Amino acid sequence: MPEDQFKTPKPGQLLARGVCRHLASHDFVTVEELVPTSGLRVDVMALGPKGEVWIIECKSSRADFQSDSKWEGYLDWCDRYFWAVDETFPTELLPHDSGLIIADSYDAEIIRMPDEAKLAPARRKVMVQKFARHAAQRWHLARDPGVVLDW
Repeated sequence: MPEDQFKTPKPGQLLARGVCRHLASHDFVTVEELVPTSGLRVDVMALGPKGEVWIIECKSSRADFQSDSKWEGYLDWCDRYFWAVDETFPTELLPHDSGLIIADSYDAEIIRMPDEAKLAPARRKVMVQKFARHAAQRWHLARDPGVVLDW
């Protein structure tokens, strides 16, 4: 793993931790920083018990949100798209047709559930495979931090 793994987490990473904990209570499994396609990296991808694919973008400030020009590209890679922010975030800035999660580093709550836009079966298969490979790579690096992977 990178040597900065033990540094203090950034605000968005703390939100992601709370989101992942909350989704686990709904029988979702999660990975962080998954790349669905070149040029995009989602903060959290969640895989539900029925194969649902959710993407959650964690925004720690107004500036963080306003500097994100790629988020609409994530919509093609999930069944549901959410923003995760803390309780002080100005939520009126967020698009109303996306989901809303209020989070902190310990937990979260889904405030607004977005409409479902089901992935095509071929795209779902790609995303589930990416999820599985990403999770396996992370597990391998956690078990053997000194290994160099050429994936």
